Amino acid sequence: MRIGIDLGGTKIEIIALDAAGRTLARRRVATPQGDYAATVQAVAGLVAAVESELGQRGTVGVGTPGALSRVTGRIKNANSTCLNGQPLQDDLQAALGRPLRIANDANCFALSEAVDGAAAGAETVFGVILGTGVGGGIVVRGQALTGANAIAGEWGHNPLPGGAAPGPACYCGRSGCVETWLSGPGLAADHLRVTGRTCTPEALVAGAAAGDADSIATLDRYAARLARALATVVNLLDPDVIVLGGGLSNLALLYEAVPRLWVPHVFSDAIATRLCRAVHGDSSGVRGAAWLWPD
Repeated sequence: MRIGIDLGGTKIEIIALDAAGRTLARRRVATPQGDYAATVQAVAGLVAAVESELGQRGTVGVGTPGALSRVTGRIKNANSTCLNGQPLQDDLQAALGRPLRIANDANCFALSEAVDGAAAGAETVFGVILGTGVGGGIVVRGQALTGANAIAGEWGHNPLPGGAAPGPACYCGRSGCVETWLSGPGLAADHLRVTGRTCTPEALVAGAAAGDADSIATLDRYAARLARALATVVNLLDPDVIVLGGGLSNLALLYEAVPRLWVPHVFSDAIATRLCRAVHGDSSGVRGAAWLWPD
């Protein structure tokens, strides 16, 4: 049995999978806000509850915002700031009494879709999360890449190609990052800058469907920016499949518009890379954490 944990900013989710990837159990609890010790105990409690329910012990993988520093072994770059600087892997292993594996949540998303999702069977997969933030993960031949600095796939904090300088300020301290343009808040902020009107992504989609010219223009700008940003990924990584997840992956227009719009920016006479929506949706992160133990 494989157990996966998705350690999010607002909720902690657990899933137990059998050898074939079928769901045996699934639970979620609210994340203790700003309380690191309580977060560790919440994860340990979920594992204990699921193993007691199923009457068996499993391997444990954890998907978390940020990554384990190669220097300190502690969490870095997490937007759940109470985790930063903490020895999360050591503390969870002590609480559970066994080794476990930790990976960035975007890596877990990409791994899930590469194992038995939209990119099943593909050699090289780039997984994209378009939500409150923008994340990315890389899977090659079924293995998630971490990288020498534990930042493989972190395309959200590169400058948007062709973006107006200096661009919107980013929490990372830089300006004009991909995340500031392509996240949900970034999409809403772009509409506000251009039209002076506050609008949620859901309302933009509804407005565009009703023929509102401003909503259509905002979504068109978004698709063009996503195409330019992903073209740099194609030029650098040349993946077989790019899988979109997160709330904005539900924008149906992206799957026709982006492959058409990235053509002028990709350094190739033909583009075989497929752009797909995640098969497992919101479950991909927690499933991918379980798949951190492939055997």
